[in-house]
Amino acid sequence: MKLGVVQVDRSEIQELLSMDEALKAVEYAFKLQAEGKAVMPPKLYLDLPEHKGDFRAMPAYIDGSAGIKWVSVYPDNWRRKLPTVLATIILCDPDSGCSLAIMDGTYITEIRTGAAGGVAVKYLAKRDSSVVGIIGAGVQARTQLLAIGEVLPRIEDVKVFDQHKDASLKYAEEMGAKLNMNIRCVETIQEATEADVIITTTPSRKPIVSRQHIRRGAHINAIGADAKGKQELEGQLLKNGKVFVDDIEQASHSGEVNVPLSQGLMKVEEIYGTLGEVVADIKKGRENDQEITIFDSTGLAIQDVICARVVYEKVRGRHAG
Repeated sequence: MKLGVVQVDRSEIQELLSMDEALKAVEYAFKLQAEGKAVMPPKLYLDLPEHKGDFRAMPAYIDGSAGIKWVSVYPDNWRRKLPTVLATIILCDPDSGCSLAIMDGTYITEIRTGAAGGVAVKYLAKRDSSVVGIIGAGVQARTQLLAIGEVLPRIEDVKVFDQHKDASLKYAEEMGAKLNMNIRCVETIQEATEADVIITTTPSRKPIVSRQHIRRGAHINAIGADAKGKQELEGQLLKNGKVFVDDIEQASHSGEVNVPLSQGLMKVEEIYGTLGEVVADIKKGRENDQEITIFDSTGLAIQDVICARVVYEKVRGRHAG
């Protein structure tokens, strides 16, 4: 049955793509990437400093699906009451080159990034982790916690810090009710980092988390650094931790490790491996309860394409029905 080019908006994607499905899809994408079964050129950046933002083109092919995401990142969009990240995904037929679907990519970006963090926690955090610390109370802090809640069997305490106190309060109220969790605001970053799992989701360009405040055995999802010059963790923390990235080339120029690498404080060889290599059982993840593990997430086009395909197949199923 020919549908032409399907258009899918945010509300329909939210209805069709659950966090559980996103976790499974993203985990599978990591595995295929590590096995060399995906094609993903580096992100192409269109920097517009005079407009205080940038655009990124992210093409990929994975598991029989091809597509591209056109995404913008504008940190000041909160002033316009708009999301920081806005995106559109085009899904294509790799046999003919025909476009299959044009869909909102903003929600897919949100949920697949959260799912990537969830996969990292599943493989790298201690299984008895029960305290979560969150730095930055924006959209991504929400999907990270949604995903972590799916993979950690027991979360007893969630601490959230944001430089805007009202954002922390809103987060604690909304997510506490949604997940039926004990979520509380804390006054300092240090308080938030006293946790088993730490999530950083800020646009910081200077270190805000230091090694001295991190417990032995903690796991960190470093989500905020997604462009050259961004950095949330001090270099010594990365040097002392066991660092996993989603993609070595991409992380080297735009991930959490980009600044330490450019300053000579860290070498590429000191990156332990990719999360995909752990998922595919090519490399070991956490090996003891004393290690500090770090996941450097930059966001991969293969995650967008594989999640977009889940949505597209469900839309096709509806039309077939």
